[in-house]
Amino acid sequence: MTDLAPPRATSTSSGVAPPRTAIVLGVVGFALLVLPLVSLTLRTPWTRVGELITDPVVLQALRLSLVSSLAALVVSVVLGVPLALVFARYDFPGKPFVRALAVLPMVLPPVVGGVGLLAAFGRRGLVGQPLAEATGITLPFTSAAVVIAATFVAMPFLIVTVEAGLRMVDPRLEDAAATLGADRWTILRRVVLPALWPSLAAGMALCWARALGEFGATITFAGNLPGRTQTMPLAVYLELERNPEAAYLISFLLLAVSVAVLVALRDRFLRTT
Repeated sequence: MTDLAPPRATSTSSGVAPPRTAIVLGVVGFALLVLPLVSLTLRTPWTRVGELITDPVVLQALRLSLVSSLAALVVSVVLGVPLALVFARYDFPGKPFVRALAVLPMVLPPVVGGVGLLAAFGRRGLVGQPLAEATGITLPFTSAAVVIAATFVAMPFLIVTVEAGLRMVDPRLEDAAATLGADRWTILRRVVLPALWPSLAAGMALCWARALGEFGATITFAGNLPGRTQTMPLAVYLELERNPEAAYLISFLLLAVSVAVLVALRDRFLRTT
């Protein structure tokens, strides 16, 4: 008797193995993503690391990037966590639209974001002009502009991650604390934040990494002034023409930071079964 049963597909821990064509295409896709990173590592001038890392341009860009990205992280936590709390715990008319606006910088072209920042905070901007007339303070092309640009593009990553974490916190814990007489601030501090900490830490890491690598909005709103507004990504752009080896080194430093963030978050975002 002829066996008409189809051949048994090779199985994996997550189901049936994909067709060979899909595997080949996946390998090609992986190579497309990884090859530039490997090439960058190979082109980094390791024998001149000591010399290049002490270059004034590199040091200034590194210092400004660290200071501005950490400042953007602080501002994002102070403003973004309460906003995520509002999105996760309160319903109000137009909430989906408001939430979409809050996270829009995640998908908005960074240069467009920089133009928007100029329109809002520039010398003739919606807020910038009254601010300049009242206080004499102008924000564009200053170190403060670097922080604002980094916050604008990075804070949505914190909001999305923290909001998702808040939705996973069991509301019964908050109800129980309220029944025992705890006020809202006590519940937030003693119940919500401890349960939220893994999501908050992940959001902070993503936010800081995005702020550290910001380019488009920064160069549009803050410019590329060495020692004043030139961050590491902007230094790469400038050094690529006059000192490619320094550009490769700075790029590798940014790559190393990105890898470190992904490794730190692997249990949350890259977990496999």
